[in-house]
Amino acid sequence: MSESLAVGHAQTRPAGRAAAADAAADAVGIAALDARRKLQLALGVIWVLDGILQFQPSMFTKSFPGMLAASAHGNPGVVAGPITWSANLIDHHVVVLNAIFATIQLALGLGIAWRPTLRLGLGASIAWSLAVWWLGEGLGGILAGTASPVNGAPGPVILYAILAVLLWPADRDPGAPFVAARVVGRRPAQAVWLVVWGSLAAFALLPASRAPGAISDMLTDGADGAPAWLAWIDTHAASALNHHGLAASIVLAVLLALVAVAVYLPAPALRAAIVLAVVLAAALWLAQGMGELFTGMATDPESGPLLALLALAFWPAVPVKEA
Repeated sequence: MSESLAVGHAQTRPAGRAAAADAAADAVGIAALDARRKLQLALGVIWVLDGILQFQPSMFTKSFPGMLAASAHGNPGVVAGPITWSANLIDHHVVVLNAIFATIQLALGLGIAWRPTLRLGLGASIAWSLAVWWLGEGLGGILAGTASPVNGAPGPVILYAILAVLLWPADRDPGAPFVAARVVGRRPAQAVWLVVWGSLAAFALLPASRAPGAISDMLTDGADGAPAWLAWIDTHAASALNHHGLAASIVLAVLLALVAVAVYLPAPALRAAIVLAVVLAAALWLAQGMGELFTGMATDPESGPLLALLALAFWPAVPVKEA
């Protein structure tokens, strides 16, 4: 409660007005954060969500190492061998190791959210993401021939590492046209965008996506365990696209390719492409059953939210008009 002295008497601000003023101050504080800090906090929230998901009861059973071992299928021996070894290790110590994994992910999220540990949290998240991308996701199925934008390729966890680099708290190019270029520079950031979205376009044309029933089957899988409204969306979309995998994959590839090259276009066109990228990310997330968050077996929210976050990191800054 704030107080002021006037003519020798204490005047107390009404509690309701004080609460409203405090809420307004908090809102101003959040709004005052720059775009990069907001994106960093969003990344931290997703890491915390990952940690919470890792604490689900099913993750303390043999289902978890079994899920990890499945990512070795189709990969070359040099990739599959370490995956199988780590899955066997986790299988013998699943309770202890899973508790450690969940705690690490919570710590990464909280470390990114707290300014004094921001650099440590981002740096550690890069190392952890690369390890999980290999040992937990089998490099997103890229070498196994199963990669598709609809099933989360190139692997959600590699996007954490990319975002950590692009959102690193340093300003090598303070005048960069978008947040993602402030630390690495405009051209390297544009190259990252082109590689990410261009690879998604390429994955959309692989047999894993273009087979007659491929995308339809992925949508059906996404509906398993989903809430009724989400299952309705996925099952109806699967029915509409049944036996039209080639046409659907071509349309998806074209849209992703347009997003990929738009980073080299003027700001108005780039803004339109970023809106399209966010829409595509949302559509992919729905197709992925929102990362199967409602099944009890999800370890992350899948690639959709991360692709949207990446897109927002490239939103062109509004130039400041001089008086």
